[in-house]
Amino acid sequence: MTRQVPDRRVPLKSSPNMRDLGGIPVVGGIVRPRLVYRSASLAKLDGPDEAAFARLGITTVYDLRTAAERDGAMDHLPEGTRTVWLDVVADEPDNIAANIPTLLADPAALEHTLGEGRADKYLADANRALVSKPSARIAYRRFYLDLIDEQRTGAALFHCTTGKDRTGWAAASLLLLLGASQNDVRSDYLQTNTDLAPALQPILDALTAQGVNIALLQPILGVQDSYLDAALNEVHSRYGTINDYARAGLGLTNQQIDALRNRFVSTA
Repeated sequence: MTRQVPDRRVPLKSSPNMRDLGGIPVVGGIVRPRLVYRSASLAKLDGPDEAAFARLGITTVYDLRTAAERDGAMDHLPEGTRTVWLDVVADEPDNIAANIPTLLADPAALEHTLGEGRADKYLADANRALVSKPSARIAYRRFYLDLIDEQRTGAALFHCTTGKDRTGWAAASLLLLLGASQNDVRSDYLQTNTDLAPALQPILDALTAQGVNIALLQPILGVQDSYLDAALNEVHSRYGTINDYARAGLGLTNQQIDALRNRFVSTA
C-alpha cells in the first residue's frame, strides 16, 4: 500500500518555499515530522511569521549562501537560534545559482548570460557542481556531520537564497540517504515551482515594467527535472550510488549514515 505524502508546507509570507521534510515515506518508515525543514532566505522573517517560526522549535539554521548573498541580507532569526554558515559554492564564484540577484539588476548581463538557450545548460552545470566541486563536498559533509551531532538538539532548517538549487540538492541527497524513493524526492524537488511562484510574481512584474525579457528568467527562478537529473547523473558517474557519494564524496562512514537514518526515520 502506498503511503500518502502529507501537505508539508509552512506558509510564512516573509519566508517562501518553506516546508517540513517529515512525513515523506522511506524504506522502513517515514521521515520524522518536525525535525528538519527547508526554505528560502530568512532575511525578511518578522512579526507573526517570526513567532510562528519560533513555535517550530528550530534551533539550528544551515545557511548555504555565499558571503555576497549574506551581506545586507542576514537571516532574521529568533534569539538563541544557532546559525551554521556553509558556503557551498565558495570555489565557484560564478555559479549561476548564487548570482541571480546580480543578473536581475543588470538586464544586459541577463541577456548575455542566459540568452539563446544558455540558461538550461548553466543550471545543469551548476547542479552537477553541487555534487563534485570541493567546496560543495566540504559544505555538505559539514551539514551532515552537524545534523547527526549528538550535542545538537531541536529541529534544523537549511536554506540558500531562493531555496531551490543548493537547498534542493541538500534535500534530495538527504531524502535519498534516508531511503526515500526517487519519485518522492523528485516531487519534493519540483514543489519549489509551486511554493516559490507567489513570492516571485511581484519581482517579475517589476522587471517586466523595466523592459526585462522575463522569459529568460524562467529557467533560473524555478527547477526542472533536468537539473535534478544532472546532479543524480553526476553522483552515478563519479561515485555510483547515493551511499557511495556519501562515503567517497563526503567522507561519511557507514556508522554516520546509519546515525542519520536512526535520527530522522520513524519506524512507528
